[in-house]
Amino acid sequence: MGNRPQTTRKRYNILTMIFVTVVINYLDRTNISIAASAIQKDLGINSIQMGYVFSAFAWTYACLQIPGGIVADKIKSRVLYTFIMAFWSIATLIQGFANSFITLIGLRASIGVFEAPSYPINNLIVTRWFPEKERASAIGIYTSGQFLGMAFLLPVLTIIQNYLGWRGLFFVSGAIGILWAGIWYYFYRDPQEHKYVSDTELEHIKSGGGLVDIKEKAEKKMNFKWSDIKQVFLYRKLWGLYIGQFCLGATIVFFLTWFPTYLVKYRGLDFLQSGFLASIPYLAAFAGVLLSGFTSDYLTRKGYSVEMSRKAPIIIGMLLSTCIIGANYTNSTFFIIFFLALAFFGNGLASIAWVFISLMAPKKLIGLTGGAFNFIGGLAGIVVPIVIGYLVEDGDFGPALFFIGGIALLGFISYTFIVGKVERIIIKE
Repeated sequence: MGNRPQTTRKRYNILTMIFVTVVINYLDRTNISIAASAIQKDLGINSIQMGYVFSAFAWTYACLQIPGGIVADKIKSRVLYTFIMAFWSIATLIQGFANSFITLIGLRASIGVFEAPSYPINNLIVTRWFPEKERASAIGIYTSGQFLGMAFLLPVLTIIQNYLGWRGLFFVSGAIGILWAGIWYYFYRDPQEHKYVSDTELEHIKSGGGLVDIKEKAEKKMNFKWSDIKQVFLYRKLWGLYIGQFCLGATIVFFLTWFPTYLVKYRGLDFLQSGFLASIPYLAAFAGVLLSGFTSDYLTRKGYSVEMSRKAPIIIGMLLSTCIIGANYTNSTFFIIFFLALAFFGNGLASIAWVFISLMAPKKLIGLTGGAFNFIGGLAGIVVPIVIGYLVEDGDFGPALFFIGGIALLGFISYTFIVGKVERIIIKE
């Protein structure tokens, strides 16, 4: 082990790295939404075809969540994250050379392949590096990367496309990811292998429920059985989480895919103006996810029940997400953005749902359960863009917003009535 420093807070350095990685992850998911209108014009793609382009990422991303969770449990996060980040970034860069609908479908699907293990890895890293009482805040912070990053990047990416075209947008996005992949490999280490983390910090993490012991992880790798896949689909509580994640994903998917097109094509906003206005709901979601994470941990420290401290923000958030329907009843740009921002704020409140995987998944199947959780959530990325593409074919976006609001209501029902008591599932041998 060598001589360790007396006291450290290296877990927050690791959290910062995850945050940046999530920003890049969502940059490469979302840039297609900014480029969509220009791509449709240049390549002659209609709204239904664009729905399939938006959806293609999720075909592979969702289907590979469970394999991604297995791989996350088996391969060191330092190595696995470097590999997948480099390759999804290369696929992003190559999108700049796309010249047909089929090529775009293939490249979007390949990005989904390499991004599939990313959130199971994030959850594993936080479970290793943070005690349970700090975990919702940690998850809230790194999850906020998808919102804060896009809030600031949407105007920047809009400007980049305005000057370099949609192809240049993909070139820049891909190059950023390739660079960060190298930085990740150079700096990231698991707790026991980190030279500069103190014994005091390691003990603080471990005594609080953090899985810092790499040997324990090695045992879990050796004991994996294919029957474990059955285990993560056996329990009602987990199904409540899975359904909730699908419903949470529906709102996110709208903002990651059709949102800029909605503002420009269906609400008549200027392209550059839309980039700045589109950042407002992302800022609202960022505020929601941070408020949720820190409030949840605060209530936990004050002795409130897990149901109150962990579930309440998600239930309230799902209800607020239904407010997206309000945009159908106004032609005011201010109120359109207001209702969308309120809905995305609610989505942010509900976005700490990953904390339930840390709290409820069987201990030896955290990565696999996370994979199943994100698999069901990822199905929203397949279904929602395609359904919206068909719903808006006649030029009216109203039915699409009703569709998204209805799914958010289903999420409220799932967390309220299906998840039940929050407790770790013990597998009977």
